[in-house]
Amino acid sequence: MSQSEHVLLAEKLKHQTKLFAIGIIKMYRTLPKTTEAQIINRQLLRSSTSLAANYRAACRARSKAEFTAKKCIVVEETDENVFWIELLVETNVISLKSIKGLNAEINELLAIFSTACRTAKGKR
Repeated sequence: MSQSEHVLLAEKLKHQTKLFAIGIIKMYRTLPKTTEAQIINRQLLRSSTSLAANYRAACRARSKAEFTAKKCIVVEETDENVFWIELLVETNVISLKSIKGLNAEINELLAIFSTACRTAKGKR
């Protein structure tokens, strides 16, 4: 992949992670106000915005080592989002059908970032 292709992919993923966070923010506003739902919802809200912010930080890394470390943090944040979404669905706070798009999006991002982290570690 050429340098310009890497830049385009990075910009696409910045946009994609930001849109995911926006989607979670919008979903958050519609969820039940029960104590347990709000606790899980806040965790998901934090982790989705953290995912977007950490990916942006990874794109600004000053070295390969810093890039790899930040990419691995992004994987952890992405996986945390998967967990909170699973918890919301499995506790019947929200139906999988109602968040099908967000669920597919986060699983796609997890696959992309996991592969990128493994690749970055292998080139170290």
